[in-house]
Amino acid sequence: MQKASLRQKAPKQVLSHTIFAHTDAADWVTFVHGAGGSSSIWYKQIRDFKKHFNVLLIDLRGHGRSKGLVFEQLKRYSFDSIGDDVIAVLDHLRIPKSHFIGISLGTIIIREITERFPQRTQSMILGGAVMKLNARGQVLMRMGAMLKSVIPYLLLYRFFAFIIMPKKTHRESRNLFINEAKKLYQKEFKRWFTLVSEVNPLLRLFRIKDAGVPTLYIMGAEDHMFLPSISKLVEHHSSSQLSVIPHCGHVVNVEQPAVFNQTVIAFIKGQ
Repeated sequence: MQKASLRQKAPKQVLSHTIFAHTDAADWVTFVHGAGGSSSIWYKQIRDFKKHFNVLLIDLRGHGRSKGLVFEQLKRYSFDSIGDDVIAVLDHLRIPKSHFIGISLGTIIIREITERFPQRTQSMILGGAVMKLNARGQVLMRMGAMLKSVIPYLLLYRFFAFIIMPKKTHRESRNLFINEAKKLYQKEFKRWFTLVSEVNPLLRLFRIKDAGVPTLYIMGAEDHMFLPSISKLVEHHSSSQLSVIPHCGHVVNVEQPAVFNQTVIAFIKGQ
């Protein structure tokens, strides 16, 4: 059995979050969305996951219901400051450790948290994982960095969404992220874009170093930009495994929710 959801009225410096508390389960699963998204992208996961675990959904800084909250003003974001925001929510709720489930950019945040706070991570589930920008991705990021002050941010975001999720079958997830991105402030978008454009050194470390905690990479077979690097990575990381979902693009939890949910729940229960 599980209790009804409870939206926490936390202090302003804590990210907006929602919990679904389970009456019997001890394990927590924490969902971390990507840039331009919000916790609403997990709507196809909540029903299945709350049957088995305590569920925590978080809106990252500047996203979703965290958009209007007052935080320390940072001219430039860093992955450790974003990770600290997430850890602050766990501390506020007195959650000592959690399974972390992320999508796209959220996978980098989870990996960075695990690098600094391995004792807080029971396992990582990294969907549409970003662990390397291929040549096309790096060119796009350089172009975006040059144009982000000239082109309206939403136009730039639409362009990137079409490059990453180009097929008709990706339309639902593409539109979902574009609609969520519309809610961002332009200054907020620029901070996050700058953060992503400077991520290469951090990703290089993550590719070299095995995190040492059970890790499931769950990728779409059509995720042309990111799947090849993940396939190579898992060959060298003994704590990692890869599940590839056929007929699926980058946002696996939206495009193939039944397969995603079944695979991830089985993985967590196997730890």
